[in-house]
Amino acid sequence: MFYRLKTDFRLSIITLLGASAILGITPFAVFRFMQGNHLAGLVDVTILVGIVASVSHAWLTGRTERSGLFMAVMTSSSAVVVGAVTGEPGLFWVFPCLVTSFFLARPRLAIVINLGAILALMAQVDIFRSLVQMWSFAAGAVVVSACAYVFAHRNESQRERLEHLATIDPLTGVRNRRSMDQELALAVANADRTGLPYSVALLDLDHFKKINDEYGHSVGDDVLVDMVALTQQNTRRTDHLFRYGGEEFVLLLPGTYGDGLKTVLGNLQQILRKHLKHPGGPVTASFGVAQLALGENVDSWLARADAALYQAKASGRDCIIYADPAPVRSETAASREECSLT
Repeated sequence: MFYRLKTDFRLSIITLLGASAILGITPFAVFRFMQGNHLAGLVDVTILVGIVASVSHAWLTGRTERSGLFMAVMTSSSAVVVGAVTGEPGLFWVFPCLVTSFFLARPRLAIVINLGAILALMAQVDIFRSLVQMWSFAAGAVVVSACAYVFAHRNESQRERLEHLATIDPLTGVRNRRSMDQELALAVANADRTGLPYSVALLDLDHFKKINDEYGHSVGDDVLVDMVALTQQNTRRTDHLFRYGGEEFVLLLPGTYGDGLKTVLGNLQQILRKHLKHPGGPVTASFGVAQLALGENVDSWLARADAALYQAKASGRDCIIYADPAPVRSETAASREECSLT
């Protein structure tokens, strides 16, 4: 639980604001029921139920953007209803809602939500003592929204930049091992829930150390960049490539298995053989492949692929070895036919 809160910014915001709202609204709901103001109390209870539903949806589905948007719309609408029911005292609830909208939804959507709430309250002229008070409220609400927008927009830009730096390999532009761990965990969870097959391939460039030693690291870097470009051009958008470390990469292939998996990786192997080069000649790659088994965890899945990669290296490199257990013999024989002893 704490890991998700630390790694998912929006989920942590939804949870924190949800808990704060529950702690802040519950006493007022109880107080209003005790006073006999059942309508206002029911409004407060409705708000609490909506908040609990939003937070629960975010935790259960991981769709934090949808949950945050729903919570922003619900809290702003509730503030309008509270203002209509309680009159002038209810206007004070609008201002925290105006600010929190920018934490729950994207800045542009939050602006729309806030303007809608402000106009809805202004339409209820009776809750204001005078037109001066109404326009003063409107001006103050707009200023608060504008300041919150500037802060939220800047915060979102900085967060995206930090997230990019934390998850993207600076040389090749593909996602790094940290991002890979998250994606593989999501793949395992999705496979358990939906039954969608997943396969993973570990790619290791053959004799890469020799390229660095003989031609320099700049040439080696160029080879890595070219390999990534070729791989991305010859795989689907739904496939994900990660830099595992050094010259080793991980290719996640959702919905690919069996003969289709062999075709995809066989074509990729041929593409790399034909087009990946350095000053001394062509560059090849070894592949270790594993299809996710039912109930298998990420560590076991990667370990099987890594063992297959080790076998590919031991078999002479430029090889594809499949770790899937059925049928072991035929798949191993097929993979060995694609090996080229160099």
